Amino acid sequence: MLEMKIKDFPEEERPRERLRRLGPGSLSDAELLAIILGHGLPGESAVDLGRRLLALGALHRLSLEELESVPGVGPAKAVRIKAALELGRRVQMFRERLFCISSPAEAYSFFSHLGFEEEEQLWALLLNRKNGIIGRELVALGGISRVPVDPRDLFRAAVRRNAAALILAHNHPSGDPSPSPEDISLTRRLVEAGKLLGVEVLDHLVVVAGGYVSMRAKGVAFA
Repeated sequence: MLEMKIKDFPEEERPRERLRRLGPGSLSDAELLAIILGHGLPGESAVDLGRRLLALGALHRLSLEELESVPGVGPAKAVRIKAALELGRRVQMFRERLFCISSPAEAYSFFSHLGFEEEEQLWALLLNRKNGIIGRELVALGGISRVPVDPRDLFRAAVRRNAAALILAHNHPSGDPSPSPEDISLTRRLVEAGKLLGVEVLDHLVVVAGGYVSMRAKGVAFA
C-alpha cells in the first residue's frame, strides 16, 4: 500500500501552505497536529493520524510511553508532541499573567477546553483587584452533584494567592449548558462565603463543547 503524504494533497489543502496563507487559526486541530507529526503511515496521511490521536481524548494526559505505543507515532513523534504541548502550556501561563478579564467571553477563553472533558470539573480563575489573572485552581473533580465542594478549599487557595475576586467554571459532559439546581445552590453558597472573606465571586460559567452559559448574565445565583 502506498504511503499517503501531505505533498500528495492539492497545494491549497496542505496544512503548511494554508497556515502560511491564512494563519494558524484556519487549521483544524488535526491539521496542526499533522504539521508536528510530519508524516503518517502507509495509507494514512499525517492529518488522518492526527485525527486518530485526537480521538484518544486529552493528549496532555497521555504519558510519553502511551503516545509512543500509538501506531504511526513512535519515540521521535511522541517527543515532538510532548514538547509542543508543554510549550502551549507555558504560553498559556504567560498569557494568564498578562491578561485582564472584562467579560464572560474572555473568561470562557480560559475554560473552553472543559467542554471536551468527559468528567465534570470545577475550576476557579483567580483575579487581582484589577481583574488581572493570578492563576487557576482545580476545586473539584468528578461532578458538582456527586463530589462535595467545600468552600474552604476554594477560598483557601484564593487567600493564599491574595486574590481579590474569582470566576468559577465547570463543564456539563451531557452537552446541556443550563445551570442545574445544584449549580445554582452551590454558587449562592460560594457568593455568600466570598462576601464574608472579601473575595468577590464575579461569575460562574457552565461550559460545554462549543459554548457556555454565564450564570450572572442569565440572572441566577447573583441576585
